[in-house]
Amino acid sequence: MSNRLEALRVFCTAADAVNFRDAAIRLSVSPQVVTRAVRELEEELGEPLFHRSTRGVQLTDFGRQLADRARVAVGGVDELFHRIDRRALSQHAGIVRVTAPGVLGRRRIPQALAPMLAAHAGLTLDLRLSEQLADVVDQQIDVGVRVGPLRDSRFVARPVGKVPLKVVAASSLIARVGVPADVEALAALPLTALIDGNSGRPWPWLFSNGRHMTMPPAAFITDDTDAECAAVMAGLGFGQLVASLAEPGLKSGELVSVLDADAPEPWPMYVYRSQRSPVPARVRLVFDELVRVLS
Repeated sequence: MSNRLEALRVFCTAADAVNFRDAAIRLSVSPQVVTRAVRELEEELGEPLFHRSTRGVQLTDFGRQLADRARVAVGGVDELFHRIDRRALSQHAGIVRVTAPGVLGRRRIPQALAPMLAAHAGLTLDLRLSEQLADVVDQQIDVGVRVGPLRDSRFVARPVGKVPLKVVAASSLIARVGVPADVEALAALPLTALIDGNSGRPWPWLFSNGRHMTMPPAAFITDDTDAECAAVMAGLGFGQLVASLAEPGLKSGELVSVLDADAPEPWPMYVYRSQRSPVPARVRLVFDELVRVLS
């Protein structure tokens, strides 16, 4: 018997049985299989494991010591592959690492996943906020949320919605400089700029018909979407914000939307994961829930 683990499993059963025939019945094998497994272990270890007689078999002192250690070893391996325990471990314990842009990760994702996390004891969400496209291998990311194009064929991606962009300004700034008539007039006014973490340069502003505006010198520059929104609210400049950030200010009247006719097509939003398999049940659970709550 070339499989040492299986030989030890046969030996442990024989150690607890009256004789090799009894062990064979418990294992649903022939007595010859038990005899051969014990003999091969004895030859490999160089020690007899049983005293044999016409009345039955009895462990030697070496066999008794080996049996104690073998039960622990075999039991530990069997526990790893026990289907019910493995499923429970996958679903209810362990870390799922998620990356998302700050505009979604600071509020919406924790709130949306809270009921699921409360329902699955032992499941831990490790949420990393970044506007950069994460390296899922180096950063050990399980699930990602991305706003904008996603062209990596290594991912299993699900589109979950569209994210509109709006050019807005504080009402106080509008009162001071007026409403720009077109994109060219906008470029001459105070602006805010958001740094693209992938390139280190400001994101260009997008407009209808595929137009974009390379950022002129800005009045305020940041790499954080919330900081840019705060700067716009403070009247430091016009900003192109995702609609969810601008909406509270628009509802309160603190912000004014301009050039709505020139708005670009909304950006796609995806939930993605790598194609590596097998996919742990806890990762699939978070992936599916993110698709559901963000759709």
